[in-house]
Amino acid sequence: MATIVIVEDEPKLGALLGDYLKAAGYETHWVADGLEALPAIKRHSPDMVLLDLMLPGKDGLEICRELRVFSEVPVIMLTARVEEIDRLLGLELGADDYICKPFSPREVVARVKAILRRTRGAAAQAAQESTGLHIDEAAYSVSLDGHDIDVTPVEFRLLRALASSPGKIFSRDRLLDQLYDDHRVVTDRTVDSHIKNLRRKLEVWRPDQDVIRSIYGVGYRLEL
Repeated sequence: MATIVIVEDEPKLGALLGDYLKAAGYETHWVADGLEALPAIKRHSPDMVLLDLMLPGKDGLEICRELRVFSEVPVIMLTARVEEIDRLLGLELGADDYICKPFSPREVVARVKAILRRTRGAAAQAAQESTGLHIDEAAYSVSLDGHDIDVTPVEFRLLRALASSPGKIFSRDRLLDQLYDDHRVVTDRTVDSHIKNLRRKLEVWRPDQDVIRSIYGVGYRLEL
């Protein structure tokens, strides 16, 4: 489940976007003031930011400029200002897309899905090229440094989630969503058990490396 921070000063619009995105399976956090945007992004480490242009405290362009100093998180700009110069300026500052108000919430959800598919695919490919980990979605197979790893379907889904953002911490609750297609009720100890088995299999070929690191009280991250 991807996390999205919505930076929008209109409460009704912020709530509407949140409702549609939650219905689509995303976790959302709403911020109404431009001065609170960057602290919220640092706190939640989102997979995407929906960023209004006109905000109290600090406008969206300035937020995007400062955000790009420390993060490459995808950004969709939201605005009622349709002048071409604003579009170009927003994209030059590092925005990934631009949606003009008024818009359909369904359109926003569709854009979010498209960008996350693209960025996650690129991140996974880059991770595979740089770390020696190869995850084949079609064959449901995994290899590390050219060595095939025999994983269960649950272990495959867990590794795929962790590899979507190497170095990023995934909470147990977030990983639980990846375990079973039928969404059966399980405990966070189930995640721990599967991670232990997966770590053991990976470390056969990386014996001196903590491949999946436990972050006490938080979750796990892949450190290939």
